Amino acid sequence: MNKKVLIIGGVAGGASTAARLRRLDEKAQIIILEKGPYVSFANCGLPYHIGQIIEDRDELILQTPESFKNRFNIEVRVNNEVTKINKEEKKVTITNHETNEVYEEDYDTLVISTGSIPLKPPIPGINSEGIFSLWTIPDMDKIISYVKKVNPKTAAIIGGGFIGLEMAENLEKLGIAITIVEMANQVMAPLDYDMAQIIHRHLVAKKVTLKLNDGVKSFERESGKTLITLQSGQTVSTDMVILSIGIRPNSMIVKEASLELNARGGVKVNEFLETSDQSIYAVGDVIEVDHLISHEKTMIPLAGPANKQGRICANNIMGKKEKYAGSMGSSVAKVFDMTVAATGLNEKQLNQSGKFLNSDYRVTIVHPGSHAGYYPGAFPMTLKVIFDLDGKVLGAQAVGYEGIDKRIDVIATVLKFNGTVYDMKELELTYAPPYSSAKDPVNMAGFSAENILNKSMDNILFNELASLDMNDTVILDARTPYEVSLGKIEGSYNIPVDELRERISELDPSKLIVVYCAVGFRAYLATRILMLNGFSRVRNLAGGYTTYSVVSADYNVTMEECAICEEDENCDVHSLNACGLACPQPLELVYGKINELKEGDILEIRATDPGFSKDIEVWCGQSCHTYLKSEKLDDSFVVRIKKGSPLK
Repeated sequence: MNKKVLIIGGVAGGASTAARLRRLDEKAQIIILEKGPYVSFANCGLPYHIGQIIEDRDELILQTPESFKNRFNIEVRVNNEVTKINKEEKKVTITNHETNEVYEEDYDTLVISTGSIPLKPPIPGINSEGIFSLWTIPDMDKIISYVKKVNPKTAAIIGGGFIGLEMAENLEKLGIAITIVEMANQVMAPLDYDMAQIIHRHLVAKKVTLKLNDGVKSFERESGKTLITLQSGQTVSTDMVILSIGIRPNSMIVKEASLELNARGGVKVNEFLETSDQSIYAVGDVIEVDHLISHEKTMIPLAGPANKQGRICANNIMGKKEKYAGSMGSSVAKVFDMTVAATGLNEKQLNQSGKFLNSDYRVTIVHPGSHAGYYPGAFPMTLKVIFDLDGKVLGAQAVGYEGIDKRIDVIATVLKFNGTVYDMKELELTYAPPYSSAKDPVNMAGFSAENILNKSMDNILFNELASLDMNDTVILDARTPYEVSLGKIEGSYNIPVDELRERISELDPSKLIVVYCAVGFRAYLATRILMLNGFSRVRNLAGGYTTYSVVSADYNVTMEECAICEEDENCDVHSLNACGLACPQPLELVYGKINELKEGDILEIRATDPGFSKDIEVWCGQSCHTYLKSEKLDDSFVVRIKKGSPLK
């Protein structure tokens, strides 16, 4: 007798299960029951249609009931909601929302792919007009319709996760001013705070207002606007609200069927994706999985794992007995001009698990270029790698403009095969100037990690500085005096690395010496000089002043607009190419060039250092020149300044 398989839910897990089943068995009866009007759509693409980056709505619809029938001979019933599972009789109860008919369907095997649903806490006023969630195509349609009807000028996004940040970018493209409210002290939970601060800086540069460490107390609709009262007592008045507070497993019918769930409502499955009933499987956002690195039970609602689970589930239904090893949470997102990606465990997760103390792992932070610096368009990135004392990689995070996904994908592969930082050091990766450097950023992180493990260098993290005894510590700034003039760690002592050998007697070898430079390389050289000259307590500040300056800043404020003046059409415009150079070289070029110009001339500078825009703004204020504007192009940042003070 032919097997009859019912699948509750489509999209990623359910649709991939169904398609794989048909490839394995031409005779099986396969029915997908989907409570919504769409069975297979690109939910990750919804924000980008709202922002008109994806112009054609139909591009989001991957399969239809008709295409499933024609290609796979699979029956799809949309607008048919399963309301009850009777596992004893192997039947489900279904409501057809088009006809209001209630009927039953039996099965040999049942697959639960009900996914997850947005959290909607009982906040007063949360169901008011102008407040939206984004999870399905109908959700998207409601937002687009509202934007066309109301023409909002402001929007508040509640929650700084993937969808929240993607919506921030796409609504901003429509000319809408954005405020993000986030209860935690950071956006993007897969990142540690030090990495999330880079995203905070970028959001503020994009004129996004951040309200961190603050939750919503109430919503109130008045005069066509929504007044949001925050837990802090602050208020935000806005034309529309997007809820991106989080998600939970859509497992109510599973709970009512007395199948085993975890404390968060996730369906418990074994290594073969079977539930507590061997005739019922589950895949996707709704299930609990093993974390590949921590080996703890967790929830990882991502499309990639869901699709793989669907394939394995189908194999097992057909008797193959293939194990699902688990997930490690590899993820990537576009945040305006930047890309952020992560894999494995972050420091927060390591510390919360109880399996790792701070002394059980090490961290390296490097700032390599996306490709060879002499080839146009090389952007620096921030790459953080976490590893244990044996060198095993535990997790990695990266933020930047180019090549971010590539590096995290490589490290995710290292993680999958239980690799180490020594493997990262030895990887033979492709190289040509437009794509990488002879020593790829992954290699560079491996070199740095190896130096830490073999005691060639000991580093110190930003958050450890506050616990130092400053009576027994010297913070040594190994940068040039010019760099120091643009910003420094308070209380630090400046000896440029090139002068260190001659001035080493100025330092007390009995004290702890914490060395920093811009990104860590010159500090590493200084560390080696000191250690080889008998200094036994030397540590390099991870990520250098680049990381320190970002992490120590407060972006949880409304930034004031810079004082600017209009460009005079009669001004002479001069160009300066500073691409491929790192601080302080672009500023040194500007200093030399500005002296050649006459008062009122415009200098347009192209650079690839993301911090240059802020550095030049500070420099203009210090040197009585006028900062005009900055914009991001495909291969560089373009900054315009005017020689002379702003007009009063």
